[in-house]
Amino acid sequence: MRNIVSLLLIASLFIGFSCKEEQKEQEGVAQMKKIIAIHDEVMPKMRDIGQLVGKLKPLVDSTEVGKKYDVAMKDLQDAHTSMMEWMQDFGNTFDYGQTMKGEPLSPKQLQLLDAEEEKVNEVADKINGSIERAEALLANAKVE
Repeated sequence: MRNIVSLLLIASLFIGFSCKEEQKEQEGVAQMKKIIAIHDEVMPKMRDIGQLVGKLKPLVDSTEVGKKYDVAMKDLQDAHTSMMEWMQDFGNTFDYGQTMKGEPLSPKQLQLLDAEEEKVNEVADKINGSIERAEALLANAKVE
């Protein structure tokens, strides 16, 4: 009788642990989708960055206004570099199957998702912010 009770206790612990691991994996897949969605939202803006840099570059000079164009251009270039570096680091940590097909993540990878989500949000903020500032600067230049 004790053997049966012990066996049932061990089995229920194993099932409980398995369910928690499965839940973590499902949460990991959902979080991965969120990270990829953020990337997919801002990635098309990389072309905008290139176009804005092209518009700002001829306006850069040693005057105060020219220096503002230079700062805006460097912000755009920094945002572009941040995206490229994040994608490379992300691709070195997670493979295509995990990012695009929902394949399982290792326990270590599951722990990294929060940090990756924070990083991609920072990159998105840099991209969006640098574009907004550059567009505003160029719009003011046309008014003056």
